[in-house]
Amino acid sequence: MISEDQTAPLFDLVERPSKLVVFGFDSAEISQVRRIRSLIAMGHDVQAFTMRRGDGPVETDFPNIHLCFSAHEKLGQRIFLVAASVLKTLRHRDHLGQADLIIARNLDMLAIAWASRLLSRNSEIPLVYECLDIHRAMVHPGLGGRVMRWAERRLLKKCSMLTVSSSAYLDEYFTPYQGYDGPAALWENKVIPAPDLAPRPRCAKKETAGPIRLGWVGAIRCALSFDLLIQAAEALGDRVEIHIHGIVHRHAIPDFDRQIADHPNIIYHGPYAYPGDLAQVYGGIDVVWNIDLWLRGGNSDWALSNRLYEAGYCGCPSIALAGTAIGDRVQTENWGWILSEPTVDALTGLLNRLSHADLQQASQSILSQPAETFVADGSDLQQVVDALT
Repeated sequence: MISEDQTAPLFDLVERPSKLVVFGFDSAEISQVRRIRSLIAMGHDVQAFTMRRGDGPVETDFPNIHLCFSAHEKLGQRIFLVAASVLKTLRHRDHLGQADLIIARNLDMLAIAWASRLLSRNSEIPLVYECLDIHRAMVHPGLGGRVMRWAERRLLKKCSMLTVSSSAYLDEYFTPYQGYDGPAALWENKVIPAPDLAPRPRCAKKETAGPIRLGWVGAIRCALSFDLLIQAAEALGDRVEIHIHGIVHRHAIPDFDRQIADHPNIIYHGPYAYPGDLAQVYGGIDVVWNIDLWLRGGNSDWALSNRLYEAGYCGCPSIALAGTAIGDRVQTENWGWILSEPTVDALTGLLNRLSHADLQQASQSILSQPAETFVADGSDLQQVVDALT
């Protein structure tokens, strides 16, 4: 178990280490790195096959075979990348032949993993489909959406297990859209224990004056959120500071740098190290923006974000949106405040009402909850590995 002071190592869960092959969409993306590191920390022998989004370096600190470079939001090229990746994987088919279990993280990687397993004549190896999010194409009513769903249904029949990070994915998509009733498991996006993860704070910050520091942390790609935060910064002036931490997806927010330069109460801190910088990031803000409007009505409503658990571990309350999985969790667990609608009036109205005493009380309430609520102990992963190997 995990104490309030420290995180327990994951190694003790594994009686017999397994040989795991993980197919991932981006070798540099933090959730991908986190998953592989956690499996290795549990004692398993992990071999990764990953793509790289963008043209950055492909070096990793885990065993990895680079497949292809891919680009954000360019679905048309993915069929060619899938084919090229299968051919490359087959040159390393010995790794597949030795595997006890294959994990494929998103639909593209599932297609690559299934085809590689089939062509290398290793179809008896259990295959896990880890669904990270539901792309807008998967719920589109047109021909493209129907084809994508048909392909996913076919591949799901070849899988031994489906894992999701939010039960809403099962309730809102896999059951009604795909008619899926097979084995499923919940792998939440909790904080992963690591040597550089700072101890959890014992008490809330005692701020009594100054602007409210609102943080936006993680993947910075929601243009609607960005516009809303810009408007709030303009409306509230020196009563608020917007602190942004993470990697900016400039294909989604092309005018990010110009807008930041025009607003002195918005500070962009750049990327941060996970999990070593979490204490510094969340310690420097009073409340975190936990609203995603990027795929509203679909994935944005169903997901449970990494920052939900990171903020909870660090005792930072959230601002969430009513009618979403995050909003439901924040409201049920008393982890912060809910906006009834994503408007600047709703946001500025809330921030004008909040006092430093309110923020401190909310933070202390979150810190009084068990650390296990926010930190993974590896048991969810190991249950699936044990069941399938």
